[in-house]
Amino acid sequence: MTVLTEAMQDYLKTIWRLAHEENVPVTTTALADALGVRPASTTNMLKRLAALHLVKYEPYRGVELTEAGEKVALEVVRHHRLLELYLTEALGFPPDEVHEEAERLEHHISEAFEQAIAEQLGHPTHDPHGDPIPTPDLRLVSRPARPLSELDVGQEGYIRRVRISAPERVEALAAEGVAPNVRVRVLDHREQACVVQIVVSGREVVIVPDEACDVLIEPLPEVENEEG
Repeated sequence: MTVLTEAMQDYLKTIWRLAHEENVPVTTTALADALGVRPASTTNMLKRLAALHLVKYEPYRGVELTEAGEKVALEVVRHHRLLELYLTEALGFPPDEVHEEAERLEHHISEAFEQAIAEQLGHPTHDPHGDPIPTPDLRLVSRPARPLSELDVGQEGYIRRVRISAPERVEALAAEGVAPNVRVRVLDHREQACVVQIVVSGREVVIVPDEACDVLIEPLPEVENEEG
């Protein structure tokens, strides 16, 4: 069995991210730019990965993962996102500082260690940034997220991403409880604001319209809304 290097795993993970999360054509140039390497180095690596049947690659026509390559990519993504959550919840790292740590660790944990982390965290479904964590059998299960501004009054859901670019506003909202993986209920839509309630604490938070468009919510099914 071929042992994949860290570089090979990084290539596969980056191909997956470009194709599935950024929805861009995965060309040699795009891949080289994303990884910060020369296009010639990327071409050589893609030939090696193609020889291992992990990618389908044709010069000047881009690259895509094979089923085997996607499994490797999702395994690395699972490690990364579990590590980010573990660093945040168990070790107290701020969410904006865990990415680089997880990048260094993701290639080196065993499956037993991965399982232990998942069990300690209660088999989580999302990382601290709101991104879905692949399941143990390497599936991604996530409902589409919608802007908070589009939810109806009374509707509930989980915050999955806060896309606001100003760090001070992200921090201010987080201090009020508006952060990834928090359950909220829409109380009111006003001309100048959207009012939400943090379900766990009962706290009410007023969010201006521009920011409400950039808070992405995974709505709960109607049955769960009624039970909540």
